[in-house]
Amino acid sequence: MINYHIRPATEQDFEAILGLIKELALFEKAPEKVANTIAQMKAEQDYFQAWVAEKLDGEIIGFALFYFVYYTWVGKSLYLDDLYVKEAYRGQKIGSKLLDKVIKTGRQNNCKRIRWQVLNWNKPAIDFYQKLGANLDDEWINCDLE
Repeated sequence: MINYHIRPATEQDFEAILGLIKELALFEKAPEKVANTIAQMKAEQDYFQAWVAEKLDGEIIGFALFYFVYYTWVGKSLYLDDLYVKEAYRGQKIGSKLLDKVIKTGRQNNCKRIRWQVLNWNKPAIDFYQKLGANLDDEWINCDLE
């Protein structure tokens, strides 16, 4: 087991977070889709928050990035956009602890729902989320307009 702690992300973490976003995109077989930049993250930082998992030596090894939304059926909610832990550090409950922080943030902010997505082929993540008690919905389809 490694020694690490979970803390709120700061602007100084954006380079490491963007690196992890690119790793995640590679894992999800879509590295060409990452258009975000550190400059864009800095300019748009009011629109998101994140928790990072940091080793004692300062290396960021995981993150959970989220933002608040409003769903008409339930009201104020939290959307978890990305949850990622470097492959070398998986299996050590880092993802669980990051997700716990996100859930706690949602509860502290009186959110009625926490929502996220998972790719239908990512069986380890699906199993992880089902173990937590999350409801996986196979009825809705994403619609993106770019």
